[in-house]
Amino acid sequence: MGSANPIHLVQHTIPNLIQSKLAFIATDPLPWKESVLTFSWIVWGFESYLLYRQFPNYSKPQPPTELLSFFPDDKFQQGQKYGASKAKFSAFSLLYSQILETALIVFDVYARSWDAATVVMSKLGYSSDYEIATSLVWAVLLFVSMQIPVIPLSYYQTFVLEEQYGFNKTTKGLFVADLFKGWALGGAIGLPFLALFLSIIKWAGSSFIPYLMAFIITSQLILVIVYPLLIQPLFNKLSPLPEGTLRTRIEALASSLNFPLKHLYVIDGSKRSSHSNAYFYGLPWSKHIVIFDTLIAKTSEEQIEAVLGSYSNPRRASPSLGLTKTNLSTIAHELGHWKYSHPSKMLVVSQLYLASILSVFPPFLRSSPLLRSFGFNSTVAAHPPILVAFMLFQMVQGPIDAMIKVGMNALSRHYEYEADRFACELDDRAAKEAAHVHGDVLSMSERLGQALISLHVGNLSTVWVDWLFSTWHHSHPTLTERLKAMETIRNQSKATAASQGKKEL
Repeated sequence: MGSANPIHLVQHTIPNLIQSKLAFIATDPLPWKESVLTFSWIVWGFESYLLYRQFPNYSKPQPPTELLSFFPDDKFQQGQKYGASKAKFSAFSLLYSQILETALIVFDVYARSWDAATVVMSKLGYSSDYEIATSLVWAVLLFVSMQIPVIPLSYYQTFVLEEQYGFNKTTKGLFVADLFKGWALGGAIGLPFLALFLSIIKWAGSSFIPYLMAFIITSQLILVIVYPLLIQPLFNKLSPLPEGTLRTRIEALASSLNFPLKHLYVIDGSKRSSHSNAYFYGLPWSKHIVIFDTLIAKTSEEQIEAVLGSYSNPRRASPSLGLTKTNLSTIAHELGHWKYSHPSKMLVVSQLYLASILSVFPPFLRSSPLLRSFGFNSTVAAHPPILVAFMLFQMVQGPIDAMIKVGMNALSRHYEYEADRFACELDDRAAKEAAHVHGDVLSMSERLGQALISLHVGNLSTVWVDWLFSTWHHSHPTLTERLKAMETIRNQSKATAASQGKKEL
């Protein structure tokens, strides 16, 4: 009867079944290191092949026919050069990172870092029996060994690549300050998180999964609350959006759909980049909208409304080039994500995947051969430290992560189409009133299309994308895919309206 209890099922029955099937992991000397290296180079080869497929698109002389009238030739050619430059940089970064990762594995840096961590603990007067403290020192040493070599890449991207195309506004002083702030913040948040993470596994034993999942979800919710209050101000200044027609327009549409808008902010994005954008954040019952000061300086209120929600990543660019009357369309797109609970659904899917991965972890936690394969001495391997075993486990299950990434991208693209459809079909009275008051004559789908085009033009984004490259890398459909989907929606809407008109006659 006990096994029928859902709690008992999750805590004991399923984990015990999985562990019994994977018991060989804890005992058999499998070629773990060789397998990880082989797969990582396979992934590098595949992603390099994708870049090879994509690169010829940057040589196309003009955009697709349906976009020709929206892309000034000089902007299109500049975008093609920008795309080619980014592709070359990506190819170099990919190879550089792969060589770095290979060196860390081949030269047993993970094992050597653990030995160094025990030396540090010894000099502090503690033995390696203090596993959690030693693990935190190990994590810091690994972080430094992984981060310092990639600083030149970040420097080049900021001060050469982005500056060449007029986007960079970051000073060298700000670059260094951001670097150290990020490291300090990572330590202040990451180390206590890791300590609690390890403590829960130690305390709960083989039944750690539900407790660890509860801790992770709680931590995510706390971070959502704390980020705008304590973390964001370390890098940017948030100010309330002043009263005016822009604020009124945004609040009107949000209110009409019962969107739980809590605050409207302006952020000083101009201190780092000329990129412009806006984004949402917050808990399901309390949302905040943040608009870049560069966006307000460069675009009309109608265009700002269009930019809201089209890209949730605040680093993306979107200066306007004069396309008007896109007003409520793209904020309606983002409201579609909220209406269909897409963020919550993605969160549930990711948490389910995390829980499934954690359920496979216990056999690796006891796997002495796993640690021996990566160069750890027999003393450490006999009693694998939790963090070491978990880090190596993540490397081993890399193939699964790669496939899940493709699946998550596909799900995200599906949600983007749904949000576009919501925006196109939006027939709310507030939207109609806004169109009447502000003189908008285009349909919602046409305005959304123009907003997306404006974002791509201003961001120098390429509109020629290889389908396989997009499938692997992109969480959003391409511009042409979205425009075709919106055209289909318009045609369906016209057909429906015509059909209803005939019935009335």
